[in-house]
Amino acid sequence: MISDLAIRFATLADAADIAHMSRDSIEQGLPWRWTVGRVSRTIKDPNTNVVVVGEPDAVAAFGIMFYAEDDAHLLLLAVRSTRQRRGIGSAVLLWLEAAARSAGAKRIRVEARRDNDAARSFYNEHGYHERVIKTAMYSGIADGICLEKWLGRDA
Repeated sequence: MISDLAIRFATLADAADIAHMSRDSIEQGLPWRWTVGRVSRTIKDPNTNVVVVGEPDAVAAFGIMFYAEDDAHLLLLAVRSTRQRRGIGSAVLLWLEAAARSAGAKRIRVEARRDNDAARSFYNEHGYHERVIKTAMYSGIADGICLEKWLGRDA
């Protein structure tokens, strides 16, 4: 784990980096839904946290968490390919989980593509449990796996 990692709230200046990382890392082979405009609107949404790990030349990682009543929904989480396997994704996820607890969430939900073994393993290692498979969940093209993690006091 990286001890001096600087996780901060995203600004509108980060929107293009986040959108392009989503397109390249998460939405590959699918229609591009998380465009710069959508990311910009999400950054301004008071019910959503958008956080980044910034580097001098670009965003190294980001996470987007939406809050509704007792649930939090992790909409997107990505780490730039050149920065993966260094604990950055785990740090962002732990930050977002702590924020969800502070917001009173009892559960975090997240989806991953069924064929994304790395993401499924990542979430399983962090205490998320696979609940259901949704056929053709992503634009009628790719199946999804719905995962969840219940947040206890000690979780």
